[in-house]
Amino acid sequence: MVAIQISNIKKRYGSLQALGGVSLSIQEGEFFGLLGPNGAGKTTLISIIAGLTRADAGVVSIHGNDVVADYRQARKLLGVVPQELVFDPFFTVRETLRMQSGYFGLKNNDAWIDEVMHHLDLTNKADANMRALSGGMKRRVLVAQALVHKPPVIMLDEPTAGVDVELRQTLWKFIASLNREGHTVVLTTHYLEEAQALCNRIAMLKQGQVVALDSTSALIKHISGSQLVLRLASGAIPANLIPLLSHPDELQPGQPFTLRVNDYAEVEPILRSLREAGAVIDDMQLHQADLEDVFIQIMGGAK
Repeated sequence: MVAIQISNIKKRYGSLQALGGVSLSIQEGEFFGLLGPNGAGKTTLISIIAGLTRADAGVVSIHGNDVVADYRQARKLLGVVPQELVFDPFFTVRETLRMQSGYFGLKNNDAWIDEVMHHLDLTNKADANMRALSGGMKRRVLVAQALVHKPPVIMLDEPTAGVDVELRQTLWKFIASLNREGHTVVLTTHYLEEAQALCNRIAMLKQGQVVALDSTSALIKHISGSQLVLRLASGAIPANLIPLLSHPDELQPGQPFTLRVNDYAEVEPILRSLREAGAVIDDMQLHQADLEDVFIQIMGGAK
């Protein structure tokens, strides 16, 4: 079943085309990454999905419910953790979560509120006033607010920006457990190692357009490739390997050189070619490509 269907979404702010016809299908139970440099349109897209911003064109539905025509039902199915720290300074943590439950018509929700606070290490702050919390604790409350109504779809917009390692680990442990239980999770983050570790599938946005969409493993394998770094004790690189050199102009006797490889299976033929050419290997390292390599390659160095 499709959890989120995004069809040809366009949004313009004056002369700025924030989104230029974005189409995506996110399946139920996926852990989906939405990546891109600043200004790529990620937050605009999330705001449209959440019903906070109207698209100029296109349709978004959550479990088949149009976010405009069926706003109330679509919003019940969605929990959003915003990028900004937004809170009411006059309430305690528990009061804040009870009030959030009320927005969704939930009464007697304390058992779930207690469980959410426990998983986010907020229990000992339950009766603390929101304005007395640290930035990291406020961020935890935002996550708890998004989860009080047990939404099947959870959207996290830079949830770990500027927070400590402990919160990141606590948050991801809890969110991963919800995902295993069947919740769909959509994540935007600038921490690409998080996206690589957590996301099953990734879309990359650039200037309001989807420029890459595939499983995380496929993106890493097919777009970036890996690097085999070699230094020879004697002999020279054979001619058939010259096209694989990452930097042919930097090939110097006795210096390391780098060959592009797309799969581990390509390593043995390379080594065989070197042996047959009489070359002796002094040192060898295989550098696995990661999501950051893919991101930089696709974005052309954009940050």
